[in-house]
Amino acid sequence: MDLIRSLTSQPNAHLCPVHPTSVDEAPQPRVCRLKKRSNASQIFFDLVMSGSSLAPDRGSDGRYMNPNYKPLFYHQLVEDTPAGVAFRQRYWLRSYLGYPAIRTTLPNTTHFGLAALQHAGVAPRIITQNVDGLHHRSLGLSPRQRTDKILELHGSLHFVHCKHGHVVDRDLFQNWLSAANPQWKAFLDETERTGNKPRTNPDGDVAIEHLGTAYDSFIVPQCPSCMLEDRINSVHKPDVIFFGESIPNAIKTRSFEIVEETSRLLIIGTTLATYSAFRLLKHAVELHKPVLVLNVGPSRADTVEGIERIDIASGLIIRDVVRAVLGSSASLDPTIAHMLESGVVKPPVDDTLVQQAADPR
Repeated sequence: MDLIRSLTSQPNAHLCPVHPTSVDEAPQPRVCRLKKRSNASQIFFDLVMSGSSLAPDRGSDGRYMNPNYKPLFYHQLVEDTPAGVAFRQRYWLRSYLGYPAIRTTLPNTTHFGLAALQHAGVAPRIITQNVDGLHHRSLGLSPRQRTDKILELHGSLHFVHCKHGHVVDRDLFQNWLSAANPQWKAFLDETERTGNKPRTNPDGDVAIEHLGTAYDSFIVPQCPSCMLEDRINSVHKPDVIFFGESIPNAIKTRSFEIVEETSRLLIIGTTLATYSAFRLLKHAVELHKPVLVLNVGPSRADTVEGIERIDIASGLIIRDVVRAVLGSSASLDPTIAHMLESGVVKPPVDDTLVQQAADPR
């Protein structure tokens, strides 16, 4: 059974054997076939697991492209100590400066290509590691709108909750931060006016060390709902999974159920570095589901038996693939046609330039 019926000839597209030693060993630039392993109906795929993100945070070998980037761990963010207060000041100031990019970033061609397949009912469900809400936007939904079409494995940046469970919209929380920190609001307005914006790290995190400014003057506001309950609480956390934090059981269970319900799986634009995603691949293989990994460079899937892989950037082929799969409906359905003409197109990030910027020596 064909998984991808036709790919436009691409010099960088290779179909890799199960245990590839080089992506050049078995080049087939036009056609990738996923063999029939079930009696499922003739469809392209019914589940996509997406990892293409707002801004690339890892290079082709899986390394963080900014070698100075140090992620914040869950226990650091929530601990009720002076150190925890300092960690939250650091996190929320950097997030405050980076959130405008999250709020205004548009979906790329891959987001819209997958949205077209969802709209057509060919790939009705997506499990995404992204936290930016761009899959929602490509479907014409608000990033805050819950839908069973998209399971956000690692949560969403568009919500914030306090340690007592009160949830607010991230836009509203941004307004709270602005009101509590007028000097930083003025700084942010100036960067927007001049276009001289600092580099954004993964998930909207902006470094300010080069400004020579300390974090300890930044005010993280109290939770208004807690104040109404006579509680003093400024421990806020975005609704995303931090390093060292476990995925909620309901999300974990649902992700396994979706894999079990699907007949085949496409994994696109991810190195599968996090075990929460990698175990879904393993589960699919254990269930003898056909699996195709579409990604540039090495990934954690490379040593897994029984899968196929194409080494190519999804944005280079996604439109042609969708048109080949959907046939005439790709042009006759106005929604699909619009989706296939939409999406931000950006050249790949040269991570050597990022390293030079981080270490100009």
